Amino acid sequence: MHRVVTFIVVKDTVDTDIIVVSFIPRDRAERNPMSTIPAAFIGHGNPMNALETNQWTTAWNEFGASLDEATAILAISAHWYIGITAVTAMDHPRTIHDFSGFPDELFAVEYPAPGDPQLARSVMATLDPIDVGLDTDSWGLDHGTWSILAHVRPQADLPVVQLSIHSGLPLDEHLAIGRALAPLRDQGVAIICSGNVVHNLGRVEWGRPGQGSDWAEDFDHAASELLRTRPAEIAELLDHPAFSLAVPTAEHFLPLVYLAGLADAAETTASTLIEGCDLGSLSMTSYRIDD
Repeated sequence: MHRVVTFIVVKDTVDTDIIVVSFIPRDRAERNPMSTIPAAFIGHGNPMNALETNQWTTAWNEFGASLDEATAILAISAHWYIGITAVTAMDHPRTIHDFSGFPDELFAVEYPAPGDPQLARSVMATLDPIDVGLDTDSWGLDHGTWSILAHVRPQADLPVVQLSIHSGLPLDEHLAIGRALAPLRDQGVAIICSGNVVHNLGRVEWGRPGQGSDWAEDFDHAASELLRTRPAEIAELLDHPAFSLAVPTAEHFLPLVYLAGLADAAETTASTLIEGCDLGSLSMTSYRIDD
């Protein structure tokens, strides 16, 4: 049985001006719903990327230029990692500043894209018989989503819904969910997964911007080889010698598995949007699929 679920979020409050990314509505009827919309995995890294222009954010913006025929966005973020599969189903999802210790300017960012309750129900139907909760009033768009959409779609003109990552599922079931979501791409939906292939904050080396440790780069290259040749075999990475260093917790890695599932369902492989590591222990590598 499907159910409506409620989540409680404590939000930081900062007395500052609000920065709003413009919302410019577009006529969805003008877009071609028969096109297969590109999908992507974005290595989001530091939340400050939301405010910066660099090699990573430039690549994200270039990917966004390929979404002209999209009618909506389904985001899968590392930062909604909970004990249930759920999808946001409110008309106006709030911008969640789910971090601390950053400048007031970052807390002031708002991404005012509308939600799409109808799409949320389509996601629920597409994933049937998986039990999917509809979140109508609690979550919204966390920084794993809005920090990249601020560059991918700065107009905020497409409705956005967010799918949670179920913390209790094994990797093969996440891969299966990715496969199951594939039909949405033929219904005008851009599926954007946000995480990091390598994400070990305990090993960050602040003196190594734009560089990765040997183990991080080895793991990143192994992931790239699989995504570009055999995405259905992504579980092989669990046996990589650096897996425990690269993936000390699962939430940032699993969005990559969803993209692998999407690629497998389309009988295609991913191409590299941009590649590279940062601060020793973060991979900023991003991928896209077009077929």
